[in-house]
Amino acid sequence: MKLINLIRLAIRALQRNKLRALLTMLGIIIGVGSVITMMSIGEGSKQSINASLSSMGSNMITIMPYSNEPGGARQMGSNLKTLTILDVEAIQKNAPNVAQVSPLASSSGQAISGANNWPTSIQGVSPEYLDIRKLTVKDGIVFSEQDVRSSAKVCLLGKTVVDNLFPNGESPIGKIIRFGKIPFQVIGVLVPKGPSNFGQDQDDIIIAPYTTVQKRVLSSIYFNQIYASAVAEAASDAAVEEVSANLRETHRLRNGEQDDFQVRTQAELMTMLNSTSSMMTALLTAVASISLVIGGIGIMNIMYVSVTERTREIGLRMSIGARGIDILMQFLIEAIMISITGGVIGVILGISSSLIVSSVLNWPTVISESSIVISFLVCAFTGIFFGYYPAVKASKLDPIEALRYE
Repeated sequence: MKLINLIRLAIRALQRNKLRALLTMLGIIIGVGSVITMMSIGEGSKQSINASLSSMGSNMITIMPYSNEPGGARQMGSNLKTLTILDVEAIQKNAPNVAQVSPLASSSGQAISGANNWPTSIQGVSPEYLDIRKLTVKDGIVFSEQDVRSSAKVCLLGKTVVDNLFPNGESPIGKIIRFGKIPFQVIGVLVPKGPSNFGQDQDDIIIAPYTTVQKRVLSSIYFNQIYASAVAEAASDAAVEEVSANLRETHRLRNGEQDDFQVRTQAELMTMLNSTSSMMTALLTAVASISLVIGGIGIMNIMYVSVTERTREIGLRMSIGARGIDILMQFLIEAIMISITGGVIGVILGISSSLIVSSVLNWPTVISESSIVISFLVCAFTGIFFGYYPAVKASKLDPIEALRYE
């Protein structure tokens, strides 16, 4: 029998039981829609992470303290004191693959302006920090090297701090605020960056010369971190080696001793986060795919019911010359049509869900062509796999016994 005739017979059979066919498709629809939505959320998260890290500088290098105690509880890097100005100067002088270096000394506290106050953090850095972290000043100016040398009490404010200390919309430039008991003159306002991928508000910050923060706020010569940038992204690995060698020398670490610092690049962080994002996406997609398996089982069940209901029809067709392969193809095409139709509706549902998630929840989503193609292939496979056995059963019926079936 010609394929076109088999397709027509399959369509007529499905039209006779529209509601049953729709309910059978439901598992496929939900499965495909869920898979596409999960994959679009995962891909969107991955691209958002890459964009966020790139906006900080793809060639950025972060140096943090690290406990090298051979036993016992290891301390958090923020509690350790191993990085000093000697490390910064050594990197500046002896690391040709490092373009810029900035120390960072930070503290949390209360910022006060008149009757307004706001809990935030202050970061003591050098002017190079803004270039390394891709920060720009919206209004005002950046403090200078002279401000660093003189420990000037000047600062830059993030948008969140401005909104809370100056809620009436007045310009903070030239105003005096206090961080704890230390007065600072506001000389600039940073361009807003919004929340990070970790949910941290990147605009809830005060930036000041590191010498001022060390002397006035922390009363310490140590840094929480050191930030650097390689001359190019391709030179990051060479820059890391140079930084590590210089820090081992300034820290007087002998051969075989473990580093008391950690050096991380954006590429390492990007790889780690992408790996985590891919793993979570795969897990969520696997969970969503369970609906496809359930949908396939539903197809197999309904096809078995259909074979039983149409046993006499099968016997009649065989008695007038239909071959077993014709019967098999008829029922197999029905199963594939149910699966593919459910897949089409599922794709529409998945795309719609992704757009709703993006617009309502403000989650980044990216609908890839590959997810749609994969969904269609899975639907076709599901229809063939779960529809094959009922179709084989139908094709092997004895015509005489089928005609006698009540």
